[in-house]
Amino acid sequence: MNQAEKNSNASAAQSLHNSKVGYRDRYPPICKENATTTLPYTPSYLETQWSSLFEGRDEALVTLALLFVSHEIIYFGRCLPYMIADQMPSLQKYKIQQKTIQNTAQNQWKVFRYVLLSHFLFELPMIVGFHPIAVYFGMAISAVPFPPLSKVIPQVVLFFIFEDFFHYWAHRALHYGPLYKHIHKLHHEWSAPFGLAAEYAHPIEVMILGTGTIGGPLIWCYFTHDLHLVTTLTWMTLRLFQAVEAHSGYDFPWSTHNWLPFWSGSEHHDYHHMAFTNNFSTSFR
Repeated sequence: MNQAEKNSNASAAQSLHNSKVGYRDRYPPICKENATTTLPYTPSYLETQWSSLFEGRDEALVTLALLFVSHEIIYFGRCLPYMIADQMPSLQKYKIQQKTIQNTAQNQWKVFRYVLLSHFLFELPMIVGFHPIAVYFGMAISAVPFPPLSKVIPQVVLFFIFEDFFHYWAHRALHYGPLYKHIHKLHHEWSAPFGLAAEYAHPIEVMILGTGTIGGPLIWCYFTHDLHLVTTLTWMTLRLFQAVEAHSGYDFPWSTHNWLPFWSGSEHHDYHHMAFTNNFSTSFR
């Protein structure tokens, strides 16, 4: 390798490197090892777009915008198919509770307004605090390359297990007399839930149960220093999909629990809203 090539590789490494100690050691951004030679690392299209989001901008502000905007798009976007299903008579046979109808346009509008206001007044301030904590614990934010799927998948599975365990016990506690009366009762306003109602909850409940969602990644990152924001976003996306489906009020043939027997799903959580007891977990039966 001549001097010009060395200088070029060094420049590329400097521009790509924005990672935390530990992450760089596991996923070096300079080169990929080949059986016979060492090749310069070329970022993928998604990695290039990711780097461009942060380039020349404040990392904390970009992270805040990324988390909040993606949450809004994913949450309300995930609710949309169920809202469309509400208007299709042919799909009403898949409604779990046929006699109790609460997914009216009036109720959905009420829930939409409350949830949107809650997102701005309560969830947004909590997201503001995410970046400094994540960086302190060693999370890679703007770094490339992304972690491989062989790393992302087991981490996300672990976060599902942690969140389910945490949610089960926190949820049970919220059904205790005073906690239920003053906090959790708001969420149970809907005995026949619908997708938008997944985050219809008291601010204290949002903070308590939200700890299970973000706590897993932060604890993992604290002890391993081996977590990327992309993995965290993947986990949060799947968690939102799970939460909305569980509150959808529909049991379709293609619903997750019909092809993953251990998954709780809408039928499992719908009973909890109907009976106000049992089935406290989120993801697993």
